[in-house]
Amino acid sequence: MTSPIDIEGGGTPVVVDGEPEPKNKTEDRRLVGRSPGQLMWIRFKRDRTGVISACVVVFVFALGLLAPVISKLYGKDPYTVYADERPELFDSAGVPLQPNGGISGEFWFGLEPGNGYDVFTKLIYGIRNSLMISVAVTIAVMVTGIILGVASGYIGGKTDWFIGRLIDFLLAFPSQLFFIASMPVVVSLFVSPGDETPTYVRVVAIISVLWFLGWMSLARILRGTTLALREREFIEAAKVSGASPWRIIRKEILPNVVTPILVQATYLLPNFVTIEAALSFLGVGIVEPTPDWGQMFAKASTELVMQNDITYMFFPGFSMIVFIVAFNLLGDSVRDAFDPKTAR
Repeated sequence: MTSPIDIEGGGTPVVVDGEPEPKNKTEDRRLVGRSPGQLMWIRFKRDRTGVISACVVVFVFALGLLAPVISKLYGKDPYTVYADERPELFDSAGVPLQPNGGISGEFWFGLEPGNGYDVFTKLIYGIRNSLMISVAVTIAVMVTGIILGVASGYIGGKTDWFIGRLIDFLLAFPSQLFFIASMPVVVSLFVSPGDETPTYVRVVAIISVLWFLGWMSLARILRGTTLALREREFIEAAKVSGASPWRIIRKEILPNVVTPILVQATYLLPNFVTIEAALSFLGVGIVEPTPDWGQMFAKASTELVMQNDITYMFFPGFSMIVFIVAFNLLGDSVRDAFDPKTAR
């Protein structure tokens, strides 16, 4: 066996018998490729604002999803009228006798003036109902926008013209007024005017109305993105190879429009939360006794609450502000993670 000995001045090392050959100090490192999703996740984790916002959003969603469990552990529900069950806690006007709406170890957020509902359970159930409606609307809007937007941009021709004119027509509607005016009309399609409207009918009506005028902005964005993509070389190569339009859309177009879809979803959902709350605030959405975020704002604006329990507004107001701000910041972070060149 031989081993090399370096000679002063450089040159080829001298080999001496009986000594093992030393190992190289530096070993080749393998280059590990990362997918766009992995790169996005790495950039997102470095954004402290985005991570904190994501934690807040997840906490609010968990609070809503676990509302029945929390209510059971808490020992109360949002439907018990404590003004009748525990009249000793209220005065003759239905206002809690204890200060700050009766906040105590028994009632964490106090009692609602008037009927005396427990504010804590009403809040978490209101968050649950508002988020469920908003998520359903967002999913319906995303599916519609993806189908019509991508189809319009890729197929072109008469299809593009027809979908474009439909979008222009719907965008001409004054959305806020249409939401308010159309809710009673949609509800009347399911229930006679003299009958009491079930909660599920109101939920279906809200989802339908918000979906009807909510998908156009996403469809326009995806149409423009698809128009740019269909002229790219990889799309032309797929056409030459004999791929069907459906396969090109599914394998080539859709993976390249994930970024605008996710970014728009993070902006649409909080927008629908505020619109749904506004409908309930105006009395055309969810009504008592079903808890709702906007309904709590409506209750807080009454003269009875404003004069006797100003702290009641704090709980729904603070929770909605935190959620909306966190979701908007999350949308900015997701956008920056997908496209780091975008200036915030």
